[in-house]
Amino acid sequence: MLNAPSPLENSFLAALPAEVQNRLFSNFELVALPLGKVLYEAGDTLRHVYFPTCSIVSLLYMLKNGATAELAVVGNEGLLGIPLFLGGHSTTNRAIVQSAGYAYRLLWQRMKEETNEYPLIISLVLRYTQALMTQIAQTAVCNRHHTIEQQLCR
Repeated sequence: MLNAPSPLENSFLAALPAEVQNRLFSNFELVALPLGKVLYEAGDTLRHVYFPTCSIVSLLYMLKNGATAELAVVGNEGLLGIPLFLGGHSTTNRAIVQSAGYAYRLLWQRMKEETNEYPLIISLVLRYTQALMTQIAQTAVCNRHHTIEQQLCR
């Protein structure tokens, strides 16, 4: 790809020490994320960790009747695949591309090896998880207590 985005456009990856970046980046796969692409469905076995660079992915909870509620969005500040770091291998939500762009992905097994070698990665993942949980809480409160117009502004 001409003018491929740099992995450093992802803030999570940019926060890693250069040594860790060099080890990870050589194993990355750049993937195009077109609008509407589903990265995973609720219950899927997760195999990759995704690091968006210039795309936005919406995390949705789906009800049995097909209705959905957005839990959070992930962009170049974070990553997708948090359940893997927390000991799970599947997820309870759907991840769908809301704004087209690119992401780098890495096989979970490779990420796990790096995490075992560099505990700093887990520290950053936990900090990001806290930020994601805060976003989910704010979304829940907004959806419950704000008008539709206010929700759209969010």
